[in-house]
Amino acid sequence: MHRHSDIVIVGGGIIGLLSARELHQAGLSVTVIDKGLIGQESSWAGGGILLPLYPWRQDEAISTLVLHSLGLYPSLSHQLTADSGINPQWNPCGLLITRNPDIDDALNWCNRYRIAYEFAENRLSGLHTEAINPLFLPGIAQIRNPRLIRSLKQDLSNKGVNLVENCQLAAVHCMKHRLQSIDTSQGRFHFHHLIISAGAWTSGLLAEFFSDNIAQQPQIVPVKGQMLLFAAEPDTLSTIVLDGGNYLIPRLDGHILAGSTVEGNTFDKSPTAAAREQISEFALSLFPALNNYPLIKQWAGIRPGSPSGIPYIDRHPDIDNLFINAGHFRNGLAMAPASAQLMADLILNRPPCVNPEPYSLIRVRQSN
Repeated sequence: MHRHSDIVIVGGGIIGLLSARELHQAGLSVTVIDKGLIGQESSWAGGGILLPLYPWRQDEAISTLVLHSLGLYPSLSHQLTADSGINPQWNPCGLLITRNPDIDDALNWCNRYRIAYEFAENRLSGLHTEAINPLFLPGIAQIRNPRLIRSLKQDLSNKGVNLVENCQLAAVHCMKHRLQSIDTSQGRFHFHHLIISAGAWTSGLLAEFFSDNIAQQPQIVPVKGQMLLFAAEPDTLSTIVLDGGNYLIPRLDGHILAGSTVEGNTFDKSPTAAAREQISEFALSLFPALNNYPLIKQWAGIRPGSPSGIPYIDRHPDIDNLFINAGHFRNGLAMAPASAQLMADLILNRPPCVNPEPYSLIRVRQSN
């Protein structure tokens, strides 16, 4: 195990892994450490829809990262499949949104960002819903996030990136506004730059280990989400369906995900009977064909909630070589490729792929 790297990344979710890949491709040596197993928190637990729910209701800063990522995902998926031997199953199956009371905002957003759409009254067969201006976005894709994590992990390992699992941060060593090294449960690591991409745990780590050296912290809080999985057959459902605040996601093997809850300020990942009943009732009511298939799994994950869902992607103003890439809330997968590219741009002093200002840590100071 290498103890000296150009970059150490704390947090092995999709944001940390893609940041590692981007920086390794730029010729830097990278180590990723995670308190548990690589990619087993929010990145594994999510649904994999590569678009925010009702993106026209989100801040423009979210759309900026998402749209840039949409252009990167096809080639990323192809390259990961070739390099790792594991297909992350990027699938442009389209997204059907059954209820759009704010249809003018929806169409304006689609036109502004050149997102293809169709009026979708003829796509509601088999669905029991009170449709309002239904829209179909044929170019929207999903990705099977557990396979994406496996593919990335294998790819990075093949390329010589150090992936250190079950590694707890124990202490940081800082001198004159510059980090020198970190101590962990698996020894000391030296580096030129440290990135914190620990999802919902980011603020807690900064408070515990950096409070003597930084004046402000990003505002990131845990938001629990629960999902269900039905063992349906292939082609039972052909597209993602968003109905109100919930959705169905068909995988290539026919299995259908149903989600999800939004439960604030808890790190408790225990599935609950109440969530199972709530999501199951939604899924079976919306798509009665699911009554023919068994419910085989329920799980929960912890999202990194942030103000307006806008992530922090920035060099920390108080420590020269500390960077943050966290706080993506429900859209980490949808924003990940662009977030990783922007992180690398900032570290390498390259022209940024998107305007970095909306993701600055300075807004923490302004809001306090």
